[in-house]
Amino acid sequence: MTDPWVALEPGTDLAEQVRLLRRAHETFTEAGTVQRPVRPVVADSWRRSARAGVGPDGTADVELSDGDLGAYRAEHPLARVMPLFRELMGTFASDGEHLLAVCDEHGRLLWVEGHARTRQQAEWMNFVPGARWAEDAVGTNAPGTAVAVDRPVQVFAAEHFIRRVQPWTCAAAPVHDPRTGRVLGAVDITGGDGLAHPHSLGFVQAVARAAESQLALLLPHHPATDRPELSALGRDEALLVAGGRRVRLSRRHSEILVLLSRHPEGLTGDELSCALYEDESVTPVTLRAELARLRRVLGPGLLASRPYRLTVPVESDVAVVERRLESGAVAAAAAGYAGPVLPASQAPAVVRLRRRVADGLRTALIAGRDPDLLADWAHAPWGEDDVEVWRALAAVRPTATVLARLAALESELTASTATWLQRPRS
Repeated sequence: MTDPWVALEPGTDLAEQVRLLRRAHETFTEAGTVQRPVRPVVADSWRRSARAGVGPDGTADVELSDGDLGAYRAEHPLARVMPLFRELMGTFASDGEHLLAVCDEHGRLLWVEGHARTRQQAEWMNFVPGARWAEDAVGTNAPGTAVAVDRPVQVFAAEHFIRRVQPWTCAAAPVHDPRTGRVLGAVDITGGDGLAHPHSLGFVQAVARAAESQLALLLPHHPATDRPELSALGRDEALLVAGGRRVRLSRRHSEILVLLSRHPEGLTGDELSCALYEDESVTPVTLRAELARLRRVLGPGLLASRPYRLTVPVESDVAVVERRLESGAVAAAAAGYAGPVLPASQAPAVVRLRRRVADGLRTALIAGRDPDLLADWAHAPWGEDDVEVWRALAAVRPTATVLARLAALESELTASTATWLQRPRS
Protein backbone atom coordinates (compact mmCIF):
# COMPACT_ATOMS: atom_id res chain seq x y z
CA MET A 1 0.00 0.00 0.00
CA THR A 2 1.29 3.45 -0.81
CA ASP A 3 -0.78 4.91 2.03
CA PRO A 4 -1.24 2.61 5.05
CA TRP A 5 -4.25 4.61 6.25
CA VAL A 6 -6.25 3.87 3.08
CA ALA A 7 -8.13 0.56 3.12
CA LEU A 8 -7.97 -0.30 -0.58
CA GLU A 9 -6.24 0.90 -3.71
CA PRO A 10 -8.23 1.26 -6.95
CA GLY A 11 -8.46 -2.01 -8.84
CA THR A 12 -8.54 -4.25 -5.77
CA ASP A 13 -10.89 -7.22 -6.00
CA LEU A 14 -13.41 -6.32 -3.29
CA ALA A 15 -14.91 -9.79 -2.89
CA GLU A 16 -11.51 -11.44 -2.56
CA GLN A 17 -10.32 -8.79 -0.11
CA VAL A 18 -13.43 -9.28 2.05
CA ARG A 19 -12.87 -13.05 2.05
CA LEU A 20 -9.22 -12.69 3.11
CA LEU A 21 -10.05 -10.16 5.81
CA ARG A 22 -12.78 -12.33 7.28
CA ARG A 23 -10.42 -15.26 7.49
CA ALA A 24 -7.75 -13.06 9.08
CA HIS A 25 -10.30 -11.71 11.57
CA GLU A 26 -11.36 -15.22 12.59
CA THR A 27 -7.73 -16.23 13.01
CA PHE A 28 -7.09 -13.25 15.23
CA THR A 29 -10.15 -13.71 17.41
CA GLU A 30 -9.38 -17.42 17.84
CA ALA A 31 -5.57 -17.43 18.08
CA GLY A 32 -4.52 -13.81 18.57
CA THR A 33 -2.29 -13.78 15.49
CA VAL A 34 -2.53 -11.37 12.57
CA GLN A 35 -2.33 -12.57 8.98
CA ARG A 36 -2.13 -10.79 5.66
CA PRO A 37 -3.67 -8.68 4.19
CA VAL A 38 -4.40 -6.87 7.48
CA ARG A 39 -2.82 -3.42 7.49
CA PRO A 40 -0.54 -2.44 10.42
CA VAL A 41 -2.95 0.29 11.56
CA VAL A 42 -5.77 -2.26 11.71
CA ALA A 43 -3.62 -4.93 13.36
CA ASP A 44 -2.56 -2.47 16.06
CA SER A 45 -6.20 -1.49 16.57
CA TRP A 46 -7.30 -5.12 16.84
CA ARG A 47 -4.69 -5.69 19.54
CA ARG A 48 -5.81 -2.60 21.47
CA SER A 49 -9.43 -3.75 21.13
CA ALA A 50 -8.61 -7.20 22.48
CA ARG A 51 -6.62 -5.73 25.38
CA ALA A 52 -9.61 -3.53 26.21
CA GLY A 53 -11.80 -6.63 26.49
CA VAL A 54 -13.92 -5.94 23.41
CA GLY A 55 -15.63 -9.06 22.06
CA PRO A 56 -16.26 -9.60 18.34
CA ASP A 57 -19.98 -10.15 19.00
CA GLY A 58 -20.48 -7.03 21.11
CA THR A 59 -22.41 -3.87 20.35
CA ALA A 60 -22.27 -0.17 21.20
CA ASP A 61 -23.95 1.20 24.32
CA VAL A 62 -26.04 4.36 24.22
CA GLU A 63 -24.62 6.66 26.90
CA LEU A 64 -26.50 9.88 26.09
CA SER A 65 -30.18 10.09 25.22
CA ASP A 66 -32.96 12.62 24.82
CA GLY A 67 -32.40 15.77 26.86
CA ASP A 68 -28.92 14.80 28.04
CA LEU A 69 -27.74 14.37 24.46
CA GLY A 70 -29.29 17.63 23.28
CA ALA A 71 -27.79 19.65 26.12
CA TYR A 72 -24.38 18.05 25.76
CA ARG A 73 -23.98 18.52 22.04
CA ALA A 74 -25.38 22.08 22.15
CA GLU A 75 -22.42 23.00 24.37
CA HIS A 76 -19.84 21.00 22.43
CA PRO A 77 -17.41 23.04 20.26
CA LEU A 78 -18.20 20.90 17.20
CA ALA A 79 -21.78 22.19 17.27
CA ARG A 80 -20.37 25.41 15.80
CA VAL A 81 -19.23 23.63 12.64
CA MET A 82 -22.19 21.28 12.11
CA PRO A 83 -23.60 23.69 9.47
CA LEU A 84 -20.27 23.40 7.66
CA PHE A 85 -20.30 19.60 7.89
CA ARG A 86 -23.84 19.52 6.47
CA GLU A 87 -22.92 21.92 3.67
CA LEU A 88 -19.84 19.98 2.61
CA MET A 89 -21.02 16.42 3.23
CA GLY A 90 -24.82 16.41 3.45
CA THR A 91 -25.58 16.03 -0.25
CA PHE A 92 -22.76 13.53 -0.70
CA ALA A 93 -24.16 11.41 2.13
CA SER A 94 -27.79 11.54 0.97
CA ASP A 95 -27.10 10.97 -2.72
CA GLY A 96 -24.63 8.17 -2.06
CA GLU A 97 -26.83 6.47 0.57
CA HIS A 98 -24.15 7.19 3.18
CA LEU A 99 -24.19 8.64 6.69
CA LEU A 100 -22.50 11.74 8.04
CA ALA A 101 -21.49 11.17 11.67
CA VAL A 102 -19.70 13.35 14.19
CA CYS A 103 -18.32 12.06 17.49
CA ASP A 104 -16.74 13.77 20.49
CA GLU A 105 -13.26 13.18 21.91
CA HIS A 106 -14.58 10.15 23.84
CA GLY A 107 -15.94 8.48 20.71
CA ARG A 108 -19.59 9.26 21.55
CA LEU A 109 -21.68 9.92 18.46
CA LEU A 110 -23.26 13.37 18.63
CA TRP A 111 -24.87 13.53 15.19
CA VAL A 112 -25.73 10.82 12.65
CA GLU A 113 -27.42 12.16 9.52
CA GLY A 114 -27.87 11.19 5.89
CA HIS A 115 -29.85 8.74 3.80
CA ALA A 116 -33.04 7.65 5.65
CA ARG A 117 -32.88 3.94 4.78
CA THR A 118 -29.18 3.78 5.63
CA ARG A 119 -29.90 5.37 9.02
CA GLN A 120 -32.47 2.68 9.71
CA GLN A 121 -29.99 -0.05 8.80
CA ALA A 122 -27.34 1.54 11.03
CA GLU A 123 -29.68 1.49 14.02
CA TRP A 124 -29.34 -2.31 14.06
CA MET A 125 -25.73 -1.90 15.21
CA ASN A 126 -26.49 1.11 17.47
CA PHE A 127 -24.74 3.55 15.17
CA VAL A 128 -26.99 6.27 16.56
CA PRO A 129 -26.56 9.62 18.35
CA GLY A 130 -25.52 9.13 21.96
CA ALA A 131 -23.87 5.73 21.40
CA ARG A 132 -20.23 5.33 22.39
CA TRP A 133 -18.09 4.18 19.48
CA ALA A 134 -14.71 4.57 21.12
CA GLU A 135 -12.19 1.94 20.12
CA ASP A 136 -12.02 0.55 23.66
CA ALA A 137 -15.82 0.11 23.62
CA VAL A 138 -16.58 -1.38 20.18
CA GLY A 139 -13.17 -2.09 18.74
CA THR A 140 -11.81 -0.99 15.39
CA ASN A 141 -14.00 1.53 13.57
CA ALA A 142 -13.17 4.73 11.71
CA PRO A 143 -14.43 7.42 14.13
CA GLY A 144 -13.23 5.59 17.26
CA THR A 145 -9.85 4.69 15.79
CA ALA A 146 -9.34 8.17 14.30
CA VAL A 147 -9.75 9.63 17.79
CA ALA A 148 -7.54 6.93 19.33
CA VAL A 149 -4.59 7.43 16.97
CA ASP A 150 -5.24 11.09 16.05
CA ARG A 151 -5.07 10.32 12.34
CA PRO A 152 -7.54 10.19 9.43
CA VAL A 153 -8.26 6.50 8.86
CA GLN A 154 -10.39 4.31 6.64
CA VAL A 155 -11.86 1.00 7.83
CA PHE A 156 -13.22 -1.53 5.34
CA ALA A 157 -15.53 -4.50 5.88
CA ALA A 158 -13.98 -7.18 8.12
CA GLU A 159 -11.31 -4.76 9.31
CA HIS A 160 -14.02 -3.76 11.81
CA PHE A 161 -13.49 -5.67 15.03
CA ILE A 162 -17.17 -6.32 15.79
CA ARG A 163 -18.81 -8.69 13.34
CA ARG A 164 -22.12 -6.88 13.00
CA VAL A 165 -20.25 -3.80 11.73
CA GLN A 166 -18.33 -5.70 9.05
CA PRO A 167 -20.82 -5.08 6.22
CA TRP A 168 -19.93 -1.38 6.46
CA THR A 169 -17.08 0.85 5.30
CA CYS A 170 -16.22 4.16 6.94
CA ALA A 171 -13.64 6.94 6.80
CA ALA A 172 -13.06 9.47 9.57
CA ALA A 173 -10.67 12.29 10.46
CA PRO A 174 -10.02 13.91 13.85
CA VAL A 175 -10.89 17.57 14.40
CA HIS A 176 -8.65 19.63 16.70
CA ASP A 177 -9.10 22.75 18.76
CA PRO A 178 -7.08 25.23 16.66
CA ARG A 179 -5.92 27.04 19.81
CA THR A 180 -4.59 24.10 21.82
CA GLY A 181 -4.31 21.21 19.37
CA ARG A 182 -6.56 19.08 21.60
CA VAL A 183 -8.70 16.49 19.79
CA LEU A 184 -12.34 17.62 19.92
CA GLY A 185 -13.74 14.60 18.12
CA ALA A 186 -13.96 13.26 14.59
CA VAL A 187 -16.05 13.63 11.45
CA ASP A 188 -16.99 10.41 9.67
CA ILE A 189 -18.62 9.16 6.49
CA THR A 190 -20.13 5.66 6.77
CA GLY A 191 -21.76 3.50 4.11
CA GLY A 192 -21.14 0.59 1.80
CA ASP A 193 -18.21 -0.69 -0.25
CA GLY A 194 -18.38 2.39 -2.48
CA LEU A 195 -16.49 4.29 0.22
CA ALA A 196 -13.54 1.90 -0.05
CA HIS A 197 -11.57 4.38 -2.14
CA PRO A 198 -8.70 6.76 -1.31
CA HIS A 199 -10.88 9.70 -2.33
CA SER A 200 -13.28 9.18 0.58
CA LEU A 201 -10.43 9.46 3.09
CA GLY A 202 -9.03 12.55 1.38
CA PHE A 203 -12.51 14.06 1.32
CA VAL A 204 -13.20 13.61 5.02
CA GLN A 205 -9.71 14.86 5.90
CA ALA A 206 -10.30 18.03 3.88
CA VAL A 207 -13.62 18.55 5.67
CA ALA A 208 -11.90 18.20 9.05
CA ARG A 209 -9.31 20.80 8.08
CA ALA A 210 -12.02 23.16 6.89
CA ALA A 211 -13.77 22.73 10.24
CA GLU A 212 -10.58 23.57 12.14
CA SER A 213 -10.17 26.73 10.07
CA GLN A 214 -13.78 27.66 10.80
CA LEU A 215 -13.30 27.00 14.52
CA ALA A 216 -10.30 29.31 14.57
CA LEU A 217 -12.70 32.12 13.60
CA LEU A 218 -15.67 31.05 15.71
CA LEU A 219 -14.29 29.89 19.05
CA PRO A 220 -14.47 32.60 21.70
CA HIS A 221 -11.40 34.61 22.52
CA HIS A 222 -10.02 33.94 25.98
CA PRO A 223 -8.04 36.43 28.03
CA ALA A 224 -5.48 33.67 28.55
CA THR A 225 -4.41 34.14 24.94
CA ASP A 226 -3.34 37.69 25.86
CA ARG A 227 -0.84 36.47 28.39
CA PRO A 228 2.89 36.64 27.64
CA GLU A 229 4.13 34.02 25.19
CA LEU A 230 7.56 32.42 25.31
CA SER A 231 9.16 30.68 22.31
CA ALA A 232 12.06 28.41 23.27
CA LEU A 233 11.88 25.50 20.81
CA GLY A 234 14.71 25.42 18.29
CA ARG A 235 16.13 28.71 19.61
CA ASP A 236 19.30 29.28 21.63
CA GLU A 237 17.86 32.63 22.74
CA ALA A 238 14.17 32.57 23.64
CA LEU A 239 11.69 35.15 22.38
CA LEU A 240 9.19 36.71 24.78
CA VAL A 241 6.12 38.52 23.48
CA ALA A 242 4.38 40.53 26.20
CA GLY A 243 2.39 43.74 26.29
CA GLY A 244 3.01 44.43 22.62
CA ARG A 245 6.79 44.04 23.07
CA ARG A 246 9.02 41.38 21.49
CA VAL A 247 12.05 40.74 23.67
CA ARG A 248 14.94 38.54 22.63
CA LEU A 249 16.43 37.15 25.81
CA SER A 250 20.01 36.24 26.56
CA ARG A 251 20.80 32.55 26.92
CA ARG A 252 20.84 32.66 30.73
CA HIS A 253 17.66 34.73 30.87
CA SER A 254 16.06 32.29 28.44
CA GLU A 255 16.86 29.40 30.79
CA ILE A 256 15.49 31.25 33.82
CA LEU A 257 12.25 32.18 32.10
CA VAL A 258 11.68 28.68 30.73
CA LEU A 259 12.10 27.23 34.21
CA LEU A 260 9.96 29.82 35.98
CA SER A 261 7.19 29.46 33.39
CA ARG A 262 6.99 25.78 34.38
CA HIS A 263 6.86 26.55 38.11
CA PRO A 264 4.08 29.08 38.76
CA GLU A 265 4.50 28.40 42.48
CA GLY A 266 8.04 29.76 42.23
CA LEU A 267 11.55 28.49 42.93
CA THR A 268 13.88 29.34 45.78
CA GLY A 269 17.33 30.69 45.07
CA ASP A 270 18.87 27.31 45.89
CA GLU A 271 16.41 25.44 43.63
CA LEU A 272 17.02 27.82 40.75
CA SER A 273 20.79 27.64 41.24
CA CYS A 274 20.77 23.82 41.11
CA ALA A 275 18.57 23.94 38.00
CA LEU A 276 20.83 26.40 36.17
CA TYR A 277 24.43 25.70 37.11
CA GLU A 278 26.50 22.55 36.74
CA ASP A 279 29.22 24.19 38.81
CA GLU A 280 28.21 24.12 42.48
CA SER A 281 30.73 26.84 43.27
CA VAL A 282 28.57 29.53 41.61
CA THR A 283 27.62 31.96 44.36
CA PRO A 284 24.10 33.19 45.20
CA VAL A 285 25.33 36.70 44.37
CA THR A 286 25.84 35.67 40.74
CA LEU A 287 22.27 34.39 40.48
CA ARG A 288 20.81 37.45 42.16
CA ALA A 289 22.67 39.67 39.68
CA GLU A 290 21.23 37.71 36.74
CA LEU A 291 17.73 37.99 38.14
CA ALA A 292 18.14 41.72 38.70
CA ARG A 293 19.16 42.14 35.07
CA LEU A 294 16.24 39.99 33.93
CA ARG A 295 13.81 42.09 35.99
CA ARG A 296 15.00 45.21 34.16
CA VAL A 297 14.59 43.48 30.79
CA LEU A 298 11.06 42.29 31.58
CA GLY A 299 9.89 45.55 33.02
CA PRO A 300 8.17 46.21 36.33
CA GLY A 301 5.83 43.77 37.96
CA LEU A 302 6.49 40.55 36.02
CA LEU A 303 9.21 38.95 38.17
CA ALA A 304 8.75 38.60 41.91
CA SER A 305 11.05 37.16 44.57
CA ARG A 306 10.90 35.04 47.74
CA PRO A 307 10.45 32.70 45.99
CA TYR A 308 11.40 33.76 42.48
CA ARG A 309 8.26 33.55 40.37
CA LEU A 310 6.38 35.12 37.47
CA THR A 311 3.42 37.23 38.55
CA VAL A 312 1.30 36.26 35.51
CA PRO A 313 1.02 32.92 33.65
CA VAL A 314 3.39 32.73 30.69
CA GLU A 315 2.41 30.44 27.80
CA SER A 316 5.35 28.63 26.20
CA ASP A 317 5.62 26.67 22.98
CA VAL A 318 7.18 23.88 25.06
CA ALA A 319 4.04 23.58 27.20
CA VAL A 320 1.82 23.59 24.10
CA VAL A 321 3.68 20.62 22.60
CA GLU A 322 3.54 18.77 25.93
CA ARG A 323 -0.21 19.33 26.27
CA ARG A 324 -0.82 18.09 22.74
CA LEU A 325 1.20 14.97 23.41
CA GLU A 326 -0.65 14.31 26.67
CA SER A 327 -4.00 14.62 24.91
CA GLY A 328 -2.89 12.24 22.15
CA ALA A 329 -2.73 14.92 19.44
CA VAL A 330 0.58 13.66 18.06
CA ALA A 331 0.29 15.32 14.64
CA ALA A 332 -0.48 18.66 16.26
CA ALA A 333 2.42 18.20 18.70
CA ALA A 334 4.80 17.46 15.82
CA ALA A 335 3.54 20.52 13.94
CA GLY A 336 4.29 22.72 16.95
CA TYR A 337 7.75 21.27 17.57
CA ALA A 338 10.19 23.77 16.07
CA GLY A 339 13.25 22.00 17.46
CA PRO A 340 14.88 21.04 20.78
CA VAL A 341 14.35 23.22 23.85
CA LEU A 342 17.14 25.86 23.97
CA PRO A 343 19.51 23.50 22.10
CA ALA A 344 22.74 25.21 23.24
CA SER A 345 21.81 25.27 26.92
CA GLN A 346 23.80 23.17 29.38
CA ALA A 347 21.67 24.07 32.39
CA PRO A 348 20.89 20.70 34.06
CA ALA A 349 17.13 21.27 34.32
CA VAL A 350 16.91 22.50 30.72
CA VAL A 351 18.90 19.51 29.47
CA ARG A 352 16.46 17.17 31.24
CA LEU A 353 13.46 19.05 29.84
CA ARG A 354 14.92 19.05 26.33
CA ARG A 355 15.50 15.30 26.45
CA ARG A 356 12.05 14.58 27.92
CA VAL A 357 10.15 16.58 25.30
CA ALA A 358 12.15 15.21 22.37
CA ASP A 359 11.99 11.61 23.60
CA GLY A 360 8.27 11.84 24.28
CA LEU A 361 7.52 13.13 20.81
CA ARG A 362 9.81 10.75 18.92
CA THR A 363 8.44 7.79 20.89
CA ALA A 364 4.90 8.81 19.92
CA LEU A 365 5.93 9.18 16.28
CA ILE A 366 7.57 5.76 16.19
CA ALA A 367 4.54 4.15 17.83
CA GLY A 368 2.13 5.97 15.49
CA ARG A 369 3.91 4.76 12.32
CA ASP A 370 2.71 7.76 10.31
CA PRO A 371 5.14 7.91 7.34
CA ASP A 372 4.70 11.65 6.80
CA LEU A 373 5.33 12.55 10.44
CA LEU A 374 8.29 10.18 10.65
CA ALA A 375 9.73 11.65 7.45
CA ASP A 376 9.38 15.20 8.79
CA TRP A 377 11.33 14.24 11.92
CA ALA A 378 13.96 12.22 10.05
CA HIS A 379 14.72 15.06 7.63
CA ALA A 380 14.85 17.74 10.32
CA PRO A 381 18.29 18.75 11.67
CA TRP A 382 17.55 17.08 15.01
CA GLY A 383 16.42 13.82 13.42
CA GLU A 384 18.77 13.30 10.50
CA ASP A 385 20.96 10.91 12.55
CA ASP A 386 18.16 9.33 14.57
CA VAL A 387 18.57 5.70 13.55
CA GLU A 388 15.47 4.49 15.43
CA VAL A 389 13.25 6.95 13.57
CA TRP A 390 14.85 6.00 10.25
CA ARG A 391 14.19 2.33 11.03
CA ALA A 392 10.54 3.11 11.77
CA LEU A 393 10.29 5.14 8.56
CA ALA A 394 11.85 2.33 6.53
CA ALA A 395 9.24 -0.07 7.91
CA VAL A 396 6.33 2.00 6.59
CA ARG A 397 7.95 3.75 3.62
CA PRO A 398 10.77 1.56 2.28
CA THR A 399 11.87 3.75 -0.61
CA ALA A 400 15.37 3.49 -2.01
CA THR A 401 16.37 6.82 -0.48
CA VAL A 402 15.14 5.88 2.98
CA LEU A 403 16.77 2.45 2.89
CA ALA A 404 20.07 3.94 1.72
CA ARG A 405 20.09 6.51 4.52
CA LEU A 406 19.25 3.83 7.09
CA ALA A 407 22.05 1.59 5.79
CA ALA A 408 24.53 4.48 6.07
CA LEU A 409 23.46 5.26 9.64
CA GLU A 410 23.66 1.63 10.73
CA SER A 411 27.09 1.34 9.13
CA GLU A 412 28.27 4.40 11.04
CA LEU A 413 26.80 2.98 14.24
CA THR A 414 28.57 -0.35 13.73
CA ALA A 415 31.89 1.37 13.02
CA SER A 416 31.67 3.63 16.08
CA THR A 417 30.78 0.65 18.29
CA ALA A 418 33.77 -1.31 16.97
CA THR A 419 36.07 1.65 17.57
CA TRP A 420 34.82 1.98 21.14
CA LEU A 421 35.36 -1.73 21.80
CA GLN A 422 38.92 -1.59 20.44
CA ARG A 423 39.85 1.42 22.60
CA PRO A 424 42.45 0.49 25.29
CA ARG A 425 41.07 0.40 28.79
CA SER A 426 42.90 1.49 31.93
